[in-house]
Amino acid sequence: MSKKNLAILLRARMRSNDPTKLSLSQFPKEIPSNPQENHSRDHIVTNPTEGSGNSSAFGTTRRVYDVVCETMHSAISASKTGVSDITLNDFQEGYLSLSLEDREKLLVLLAKEYDVNREQVRKLVKQYLGLETPDSVDEELSSPKKEALASVFYRIEWNLRHSLKPTYEILFERLNTHPGGLRFLSILRADLLSMLTKENTPSLRTLDSYLKEKLGMWLSPATLELHQITWDDPASLLEKIVAYEAVHPISNLLDLKRRLGIGRRCFGYFHPAIPGEPLIFIEVALMETIAQTIQEVLWDNPPIPENQATCALFYSISSTQPGLAGINLGKFLIKRVIKLVKKDMPHVSTFVTLSPIPGFMQWLLSKLSSQSKFAADERSTQSTSPSSTFSENVLLPEEEQALMSLSDDSSSGDHGMEVLLNLLSVTNCDWATSPRILPVLEPILMRLCARYLLQEKKRGKALDSVANFHLQNGAMVERINWMADRSEKGVHQSAGIMVNYVYRLENIEDYSQSYFASGKIHASPGLHPRL
Repeated sequence: MSKKNLAILLRARMRSNDPTKLSLSQFPKEIPSNPQENHSRDHIVTNPTEGSGNSSAFGTTRRVYDVVCETMHSAISASKTGVSDITLNDFQEGYLSLSLEDREKLLVLLAKEYDVNREQVRKLVKQYLGLETPDSVDEELSSPKKEALASVFYRIEWNLRHSLKPTYEILFERLNTHPGGLRFLSILRADLLSMLTKENTPSLRTLDSYLKEKLGMWLSPATLELHQITWDDPASLLEKIVAYEAVHPISNLLDLKRRLGIGRRCFGYFHPAIPGEPLIFIEVALMETIAQTIQEVLWDNPPIPENQATCALFYSISSTQPGLAGINLGKFLIKRVIKLVKKDMPHVSTFVTLSPIPGFMQWLLSKLSSQSKFAADERSTQSTSPSSTFSENVLLPEEEQALMSLSDDSSSGDHGMEVLLNLLSVTNCDWATSPRILPVLEPILMRLCARYLLQEKKRGKALDSVANFHLQNGAMVERINWMADRSEKGVHQSAGIMVNYVYRLENIEDYSQSYFASGKIHASPGLHPRL
């Protein structure tokens, strides 16, 4: 094994699978942390009477937090020419040395104390409402007077517009132009997103929305560089591909080399401010026909000669920065890759995905559980009418009969939904390998999966996150594939089912616009489920 291969293997094994920890560990090594500071909130003693050593550690932690707050204030309040690289460096280093608890306290401080100055906004609004617009100024007034009134109006309007910007915008703007600042802001937002799962307050949501908008602007397609990742790239980059692959984990170096070899492509978006690390990357298989299973793509068949390929299949898209969640870099990446592949290989005419359906089983088990309870209530009251307006029989009559035929005894379930719920809830997923059960479940799960993808909505858009991603990018649902991913993860998440989304170049913009406008989901004829 070469030194390069050994380096990739060893470092990838040592890396954490937690994407937040990955992003933190890759911050420039020269950023020091205070050796006296305890990073675990469980070890910070809040009672100083419990021992002088622990009291000293707590005091040190408290002082570090205060210093970081002062440094942040200096970075915000200094004049444009007065803020120094040292101040911004100190803030970055200080923030990264804080415990999780202190980071959260600082983010709350930033969200509340450096928000919009609403008293100033109120005063300006009153002034603004008391002015006549330039178009409504009395025609009899002389030109100099008209110009003076217009000048006052535009000045108040300008002041009002700028007063509506939160003060923390200054910090974000300055960090963005500072070396390492963009990466740091991504880490800061990852902490903020984690915090919002526990403390979802309006001020924190506003802080997150503002930072997300800024990052989206700074990471526009014009600022990103597309790079094809190959086996010849540095080991440090290949190590990141192994560590960040989120859809189909890379099992070993042979697997990695195959994904970067003949008949395969891997493209990543890079930003000059974060060198050597892709923000997002996509893996592509060049094939003769559209693959129906991930086994075909990863292991089953050797790659075909590239000149025989007619299909470019996108089988994995992975984001590497948790702090960039919600910023749709994948949309631009897919379109760039389609154009590049089309230019390099004109014989490739089909662009399609083989995508997971991560929310299907969670939705189905929840639906079966709730409907089974409704059915039990109806039996207990011996009522023929539904006990709730939300009550429904998820199954068709023939599906109900087929499931009841699987029931060996009355304990397996009193009705088809209960039988299906019991079968799918088994931790070891024995049903997925049973020659007796699989043929019965296939038509049922395929129909329910089609319903989930095409009809289940949240705020008018597809409930499944991956479906929503591809549909808003202009794809259509082409085909649903049974037992396309037999891995443990695939069976648990989506009953092993995967879906092909097709990107037809002539329809991408129209499909994207109609989906955004009305939530319309374009799909192949005959795919819509029976109800």
